[in-house]
Amino acid sequence: MIRIPKAFLVSDSICLLGVLVFLLAWPKQLFKSPTSYVVEASNGELLSAAIASDGQWRFPVADSVPDKFAKCLTAFEDQRFLMHFGVDPVAMGRAMKQNLQSGSVVSGGSTISMQVIRLSRKQNRSIWQKLIEMYLAMRLELGHSKKEILGLYAANAPFGSNVVGLEAASWRYYGRKAKNLSWGEMATLAVLPNSPSLVRPGKNAHKLIKKRNDLLDKLATLQYIDQATANLSKAEPIPTQPLPLPQYAPHLLNRFKEERRALALPSTKLSSTLNYDLQLKVNELLKRYNNRYKANGINNIAALVLDVKNAKVVSYVGNNYQPENKELESHVDMIKAPRSPGSTLKPLLYASMLSDGLLLPHSLVADIPTQIAGYTPQNYDLGYDGAIAADKALSRSLNIPAVKMLQQYKYERFYDQLKKLHFSTLNKPADHYGLSLILGGSEVTLWDLASSYMGMARTLNHFNEYQGRYNPHDYDAPSYVKNKEQTSTKKELEPNSVLDHGAIWATFNAMEEVMRPGDEGLWEQFSSSQRIAWKTGTSFGFRDAWAVGLNPDYVVCVWVGNADGEGRPGLMGIEAAAPVLFDIFRLLPNANWFQTPKTKLKKITVCKLSGFKAGENCPEKISELVPFAGEKTRLCPYHQLVHLDATGTYRVTDKCESPAKMQHVKWFVLPPAMEYYYKIKNSDYKPLPPFKPGCDEPSNQLPMDMIYPKNNAVVYIPVELDGTRGKVIFNVAHRNPKTKIYWHIDENYIGSTQSFHQMALNPTPGKHTLTLVDEKGERLVQVFTILDKEKH
Repeated sequence: MIRIPKAFLVSDSICLLGVLVFLLAWPKQLFKSPTSYVVEASNGELLSAAIASDGQWRFPVADSVPDKFAKCLTAFEDQRFLMHFGVDPVAMGRAMKQNLQSGSVVSGGSTISMQVIRLSRKQNRSIWQKLIEMYLAMRLELGHSKKEILGLYAANAPFGSNVVGLEAASWRYYGRKAKNLSWGEMATLAVLPNSPSLVRPGKNAHKLIKKRNDLLDKLATLQYIDQATANLSKAEPIPTQPLPLPQYAPHLLNRFKEERRALALPSTKLSSTLNYDLQLKVNELLKRYNNRYKANGINNIAALVLDVKNAKVVSYVGNNYQPENKELESHVDMIKAPRSPGSTLKPLLYASMLSDGLLLPHSLVADIPTQIAGYTPQNYDLGYDGAIAADKALSRSLNIPAVKMLQQYKYERFYDQLKKLHFSTLNKPADHYGLSLILGGSEVTLWDLASSYMGMARTLNHFNEYQGRYNPHDYDAPSYVKNKEQTSTKKELEPNSVLDHGAIWATFNAMEEVMRPGDEGLWEQFSSSQRIAWKTGTSFGFRDAWAVGLNPDYVVCVWVGNADGEGRPGLMGIEAAAPVLFDIFRLLPNANWFQTPKTKLKKITVCKLSGFKAGENCPEKISELVPFAGEKTRLCPYHQLVHLDATGTYRVTDKCESPAKMQHVKWFVLPPAMEYYYKIKNSDYKPLPPFKPGCDEPSNQLPMDMIYPKNNAVVYIPVELDGTRGKVIFNVAHRNPKTKIYWHIDENYIGSTQSFHQMALNPTPGKHTLTLVDEKGERLVQVFTILDKEKH
């Protein structure tokens, strides 16, 4: 056996250790300087950028270096770049010879790899540092490709002033991407890192031009370009004043800054899903409307456009950005700001009730003066319909029917439903909001609102794809990050969802109606070739105007108002936000309407007049497609069999008329308070005939109903302008308006009414009992409380 001397083993170990140190002792990150936050559109165009935290315009390292720049740079700095190993002995020898001949340093002989090292270390130049750079450059070459080294140089070379890197320089000096620069422009940028101080407006222009032109001639000599191209390029002007960078999506840029860690994105560059052309058009559109609205003191406007099929953001305008006018607060991203949603949650309640079998699409809902535990909702037009179909109440955005529906559905249940739809701003218990939840009593963000409607549309779009099952990820928030796909598997599909396919379909059909309170004459200007389901909203005090609309391909949500919450007259969804919504839809491709989910709809017999499931007393019945849960709804409560005398003039009973002489008629009958308003707007409504003299009215049919105040109501009587105490108008409905009603408060007779049953009263503060007695002795007893103005 051959023995190896210890000296050789030690020597080999030291050599091996040296090689390992040479190969492995390399920092994971060569450059640690902060980079600018950059947002690009889906086509790679720059939308917005922010200066880095150290005050430099320094873009993240690009995926590739333009071929023009690579040719210009290597021709100017390092012609043998592709052949050497980090140090070019030929260039080094030539530099030493030139320096000795001139007696001063005129050439450094540094390769591009050595310059990358120098840029990363930022050390003063000396012979010792030069040797270190040579050593590190060779090590750099072992761990990086030539393409990567060019990328490091292009991203970190100084280009004058506070501009670092090729991409930032291209935008600052030429206003476009580096890959789109001409040979003359690229040659200018290639010579700048060699002498970045040359770029000063009005100074040293001749030196910069000479360097550029010399490089262009060199490129022609190397046959990268022909001489004609070089000569034409020499005629191009050089940059002077740096240009501002685009700010087409500044609010998304700020959102990206805040959410980058949560998104787990390593770079400060966001390749977004935004459509470049659409973003610019929406920006311009909102600017035009904002200029118009500012005359009325309405300073802010925001819009979000979502691609339903891909769950992507295609336009994000958080505000009409005007940083020069700080008082406008245009820096506030209103897409993220919690605001009162007005009526925009009503379709979600409608869909929820359809899903749970508490409503049919056209069922009548009460629309009469209402007071619930001190809460008194009002319709926008301050009028009443008595009774109205649920879908019409939704399309007209009536408040009282919505509150009545929520009272039936229960606000606690609706609160939980909104949580399932990922509304993130409901940070108080359900009791805090109560029934006002449906009229904007909570706060929501434009982002959450648009996301919920996108989830509904995605669910309905996927009806066939998932064979009638549901994907819970349909309600996930949209993404603004390109190539970040939402993933789901067949195993994740569920038999039930937050909202039923059939309920969503019926809701969108109801939302397609264009009429809204106060928009008569306005809606016609919104005519469009597209079918669009849409809803407007106006918050209390005219602080927020909303419009949300959708089709199978897109969701558009618009908010108009003031970031500081100041209300303004005329700030209403139908007047301020809806026109913007429809103009945005005109920028989008036409889409077909949603497919009917026939296997999730059931044909049932419905009472034509009431919209309820038809009972035996409904005279006109129609077939209607409704969600499966509609089978659970109650039979029509508003049709009854009425017994008339032979002439059809009076109602009778078997106590006063022989059954053989009776006519039996199916009659549409509303409760007295509903009837009181319904017959005003529906001239074909026929009140019940009176009972024939001598016939007693059944005791289970109370002919009177209190319209205002309701039982157990709390009433505040304001002071009039002249300082006297005002009065409250008590209002009663009676099936027979010609009858006389006798009024009593606390058993004290106060008067009577006939035909028009209203009385202005001024009861003392405290609890009272109102007793009403008609001519036939029918009694109605109500309790109410008058507040003491001195204590409230």
